[in-house]
Amino acid sequence: MAVYAPIIAPADLYTQQYAEVTAIITRGDNTIPTKAINSAISEMKMYLSKFDTVQLFGSVSLNVMATVYDEFLNDLCKSISIWHLFRLANPNVDTELAYTWYKDAIKTLEKIQKGIMMPEQGTWPYKDTTGETAPQGDAIYSNSNPRRREHF
Repeated sequence: MAVYAPIIAPADLYTQQYAEVTAIITRGDNTIPTKAINSAISEMKMYLSKFDTVQLFGSVSLNVMATVYDEFLNDLCKSISIWHLFRLANPNVDTELAYTWYKDAIKTLEKIQKGIMMPEQGTWPYKDTTGETAPQGDAIYSNSNPRRREHF
């Protein structure tokens, strides 16, 4: 039985910053990078709502691991996670660079959300909308402000 695990682990952050810097920021508390990763995943899910986020990220509530592995998605998650870590402390590191990575990742997610950029064909599954039901009823409500009469 597969148990949920985030798409990246705290040890995977070494591609964005040295492990020593992470250890200084977290003071050895391994829950802090995990919380930063989970926060980054939650933030990314808001931008990627048209995709099947359970397959991309897994689900805590369903206790399901991600079934899609994409290095680019993981890299975006790392950039956002590092910024969430740097908000706690910045021990003699270039926070401007980390903030640039964060802003670039968010801009990329916005472009994906708008359909300007797309991941490689077929690598990110779309959300299944076939089971959704249409709104019930045929009532339409319309309202406007009363007409104004100007006198000069």
